[in-house]
Amino acid sequence: MPSLVFAAPAKVNLLLAITGRRPDGFHDLVSVVATLDLADTLEAEPAAEFSLVCDDPELTSGPDNLVLRAAAAFRRETGWASGVAFRLRKRIPAGAGLGGGSSDAVAALRALNQLAPPDRRLHLPGLTRLAAELGSDCPLFLAEGPVVLRGRGERVEPLLPAEVARLRGRRLLVCKPAFGIPTPSAYARLAKGAPGSYWPAAEAEAWLARWRADPAAPAEALLRNTMEAPAFAKFPALPELLIRLKAAAEVEGRMSGSGSACFALLPEGMPVAPLLDLVRTGWGPSAFATEARIA
Repeated sequence: MPSLVFAAPAKVNLLLAITGRRPDGFHDLVSVVATLDLADTLEAEPAAEFSLVCDDPELTSGPDNLVLRAAAAFRRETGWASGVAFRLRKRIPAGAGLGGGSSDAVAALRALNQLAPPDRRLHLPGLTRLAAELGSDCPLFLAEGPVVLRGRGERVEPLLPAEVARLRGRRLLVCKPAFGIPTPSAYARLAKGAPGSYWPAAEAEAWLARWRADPAAPAEALLRNTMEAPAFAKFPALPELLIRLKAAAEVEGRMSGSGSACFALLPEGMPVAPLLDLVRTGWGPSAFATEARIA
């Protein structure tokens, strides 16, 4: 059988409201998330065992990689004992809040489900449950188009077609400094923050409802991220760049997820090269910066 090739897209959180901490240690949220045409590429072909080769030497290719964790979970769930050789080409930076690892894991689940014999394949509810076990933001990559996430991220609601049309195709500048922000430490800083660090769920839902009810409201009207305050307090280079982008081009920017990647919505026709230069001037030549579109 020839190898299968899957795109593993990045995501951005247009809206991210962390509404409180749960008894199980996770956090509840309300979020509008969109996938991008910026994507990793995962190839998969039958083999004797599970293995992974990655073109990014900074990432482990061992059992801790989410691709191989997904493979192990699929084997436990289905009992399918055959192996798969994975080859991963990275374009999404790690430690960014862009969901690269989670997206790679879901691409692996899709590949495994296609390579497995029919009696070992999972229907969408089974894949979704398995994805949620791998990471809170994994299930969104099984959905089509921008979605609303609730719970700890495992409850996925597709936006209505007219709402999707207001987001799909929008241009973005996506950028990340040389440093990343580990997700556990980001949430720990949020939990230790001052009273009011969380956004009450009713207020977050009202914010989202106002956007959904107004067909003229642009994507910019959604933008808010409660993870920004603790991140910006520790890493002032993040808000400083967004201020510079706003001053230089009047574009709205936010951090994605728990960071450290940020994004700014761009109007059609605006030259992106000066903004890429601004990012590299502010954050140094090792900063990641690219143009992307909402898929």
